[in-house]
Amino acid sequence: MASKIKAGSEEHKSLFCRQFVESYQDYDPETLPWPALDGADLARLRGVPFWQEVYHTERRAGAIVDAFTPHVADPVVREAIALQGFEERRHADLIRVMIERYGIDATAQPLEASSADLETAFIDFGFGECLDAFLGFGAFKSARQSQFLPAELFDIFDTLMFEETRHIVFFINYMAWREKQRGLGAVRRALKSARFYGRAGGRLMGMVKRGQEPNDGKDFAVTQANLFLEGFSFQGFVEDCYRENARRMSAFDPDLMQPRLLPGIARLALRGLKAWDTARAPFKKSAANPAAATQRDQA
Repeated sequence: MASKIKAGSEEHKSLFCRQFVESYQDYDPETLPWPALDGADLARLRGVPFWQEVYHTERRAGAIVDAFTPHVADPVVREAIALQGFEERRHADLIRVMIERYGIDATAQPLEASSADLETAFIDFGFGECLDAFLGFGAFKSARQSQFLPAELFDIFDTLMFEETRHIVFFINYMAWREKQRGLGAVRRALKSARFYGRAGGRLMGMVKRGQEPNDGKDFAVTQANLFLEGFSFQGFVEDCYRENARRMSAFDPDLMQPRLLPGIARLALRGLKAWDTARAPFKKSAANPAAATQRDQA
């Protein structure tokens, strides 16, 4: 259903900022219902190789948003972005509490110096969050279905995932409002989004590589990931990302804009994979029944 609100208008700005502020959830990471863990559950949690990187990323996110906030001219938008900065810092605090509570080997590392171009840094961060969350939706569903960790921990992480979804919806609408204010047409906006998504993809690959460095990924791959990756397929993962994105986005006002590029790419990929499976079906049947294939060839 097409939005009734014109992107870039005062009505649009009021809606996406009000939605963001009014959907805020108040909680203290220290008092969340953290479950007691021991044995295999604790070993799996400690064995995940990227907590150090996640903690650093969340701390960096708060610093970027906080640095940009005072430079936002519009007071309504500035209030909403200030709230996002608070929530990003709270995400970092949540990860810190988890690290300390469960004895995870991760520490706070020095943050990079602030960029001279604070707005570009904020936009880079926003597109990165869009990419991370879209992929995270699928990974989160797979991990929860595999019971990789106790359900109580996934309930806590789900709170964080909801906030990430809120941030994405806010960012996409902020960018639409911002670009319309600057008179950018659809083609230039699409090219700009693709460029920033490309940069986000490069940073994500760097994060994955750094997450493997402490133990070369070996401990996690051998002793932890079998449970998480059992029955894994690329097509199934893309389907989970696509469907979970749609499910989580459905909680927001349909007049708000939502990410389209990544879901669109996933939809095309799924169509291609299904077409490939259909084309291969006769050959797979022949391979499964070579006698029938020989008789057919001799007929």
